[in-house]
Amino acid sequence: MNSKTGSLFVVATPIGNLGDITERAITVLTQVTLILAEDTRHAGKLLSHFGISTKTRSFHQHNEPAQTPKIIGRLQAGEDIALVSDAGTPLISDPGFRLVRAARTNGIIVSPSPGASALTAALCASGVATDRFCFEGFLPAKSQQRLQRLQKLRNENRTLIFYESSHRIIASLHAMAESFGHNREATIAREISKKFETFYFGGIASLIDQMQQNPRHQKGEFVIVVSASEVDDSDSDWDGAIRLLKSLIVEMPVKTACKIAGNTFGVNRNKLYRVALEYKK
Repeated sequence: MNSKTGSLFVVATPIGNLGDITERAITVLTQVTLILAEDTRHAGKLLSHFGISTKTRSFHQHNEPAQTPKIIGRLQAGEDIALVSDAGTPLISDPGFRLVRAARTNGIIVSPSPGASALTAALCASGVATDRFCFEGFLPAKSQQRLQRLQKLRNENRTLIFYESSHRIIASLHAMAESFGHNREATIAREISKKFETFYFGGIASLIDQMQQNPRHQKGEFVIVVSASEVDDSDSDWDGAIRLLKSLIVEMPVKTACKIAGNTFGVNRNKLYRVALEYKK
């Protein structure tokens, strides 16, 4: 591996089952001078399992700004260094962006060692459309900010993918039901590649029911895959129609309200009708 200038290897590690590691990842982690790990204790268990004795150093979001110049110096001196996260592919909702960017800026080779990723694993097994999607990572912790983020995404016409933790999974699902509609199709992937891997599929309201049936269903790490909005990009006056619809359904039958709002703003009445039913709930 060694050359005049070292290389930075971005190495994916298993997200659950240790058998998901690649042969190349083992080779890289064995041959580099140093492994940068989000949690050295966590990485230590993985390295021990595969008999890898390479030195590790803690590298996380709190020390990344301070550590990056030092690591760049070692790379420029000819050392090969690997970057791993606690699980999966580094930089996907994990630290490392500053380091990779600094390496690129300084002309250092950055080489990915592809492998496990909760993002792609959940998507390919979700049953939700995979041709176009966008990754939103973790939603804000505060309820109002979380709802505001989701409201901005309600008309997104690509599949949406989120990460979520056990203590916010129910709150996030309720916010999604409010923003996207109770019947919007989605899949929850829980503990991917681990002993208790489970997938839940259905409308968002149905997913909430499934999760609440047993408190154990709310434990673990989650990926939420939400189907795209049916709102057409050409519905440029959609927001105006929705505002009018909200006012009208308080005073008149849903079908009449949809007809007036649809005719006023030139949007599809059937789409408005589905939204109106959600608001009525």
